[in-house]
Order: sequence, then C-alpha cells, then structure tokens
Amino acid sequence: MDVTEAAMMLGTFNESGVRYPRRLIAERRIEFVKLGSKVRIPESAIREHIENNTVQPIRLARMGEAA
Repeated sequence: MDVTEAAMMLGTFNESGVRYPRRLIAERRIEFVKLGSKVRIPESAIREHIENNTVQPIRLARMGEAA
C-alpha cells in the first residue's frame, strides 16, 4: 500500500497527512519496499507494527484479592 493508505490504516491520516508513516520509514522502524521513487508498505508490516506497539491494560487487584 502507498503511504497515504498506510496512514489511513494506522488512523494517523489527518491535517498532518502522512507524516507518521513517513517518519517510520525514515527511521527504518517499519518494513517497506522502494520502487524507483515510490515507496510501498506491505499490509503485514502495518499489522505487525500495530501488534508490536499495542499496550495491554494493567489489571489491578481488588482489595482482599491476591495479586
């Protein structure tokens, strides 16, 4: 997918446009394919990035429960 599609999938496409996926590419934090002057990001790379950066909630123990 192109950078715009990646931004939309990540939920970051807004007034700043495609800044976030471009930064991921520039910092080599996501897999991408360069085809001449075009950049494509595999959908699997976007899904992996989301999975790797998902923070699980902390379950707090209630009073009287073992932690």
